[in-house]
Amino acid sequence: MFSNWAETLSYVMKLEEQGVVTRTFRRLDPERQQSVIDAILGEAAEKGPASINIKQVAARAGVSIGSLYQYFGSRENLIAFTTSLCTCVLTDSFEKFKPMLAAMPLRDGLEAYLTGGIEWSQTMMGLIQYFGRAAYQGDPLLQSEVVRPIAEKMLGVVIAMMEAARERGEINPQVDLAAAARVINVAMIALGDSQIYPFLNVYFQVSDENVSYDRTLNSFLELLIKGLS
Repeated sequence: MFSNWAETLSYVMKLEEQGVVTRTFRRLDPERQQSVIDAILGEAAEKGPASINIKQVAARAGVSIGSLYQYFGSRENLIAFTTSLCTCVLTDSFEKFKPMLAAMPLRDGLEAYLTGGIEWSQTMMGLIQYFGRAAYQGDPLLQSEVVRPIAEKMLGVVIAMMEAARERGEINPQVDLAAAARVINVAMIALGDSQIYPFLNVYFQVSDENVSYDRTLNSFLELLIKGLS
């Protein structure tokens, strides 16, 4: 599920310091660690964190219930570990790529943000499905602890790209940048999520057999850049 396990392990170590996961878990081989995390995320994505079934998580991961308690100490810690890991991985990823995207011409940066995000999501589907539930099903715990911090980072990336573009003279100085960034952020989410979560494309109608996703994306970018300039 995680394309860079060494980086993910650093998050696990931080959560160990916070007391929500034990050293026993960290000492497992990476494949076993990933199977446990994937099992937790899969269960949480289907049922929500409040309804996580320890027995089902153990069955998904191929470990005993007792082992899960050795890894996390309690059901509450297991849930806290999942929400914290999801938030840390995604928020740090947006921060990591923000300077690079902001340095690109605005059209290129927005296109790279969308296409790269969709490709990246395919390598971390368990995590993305978990976030999708958080974003679209309104679980109060996930809204405050997962969705809001990640959503704020996403908006921050768009704002950074637009501020850099304005400094380069790509955007008309009279544009209300703060408001325009929110409009663009919403449109980017709809375009990207329609491809990550296909059920949303039924509603958003971003693409079909007559109009490809790339065609819709290109039209969006052309309209956006012309409007901003």
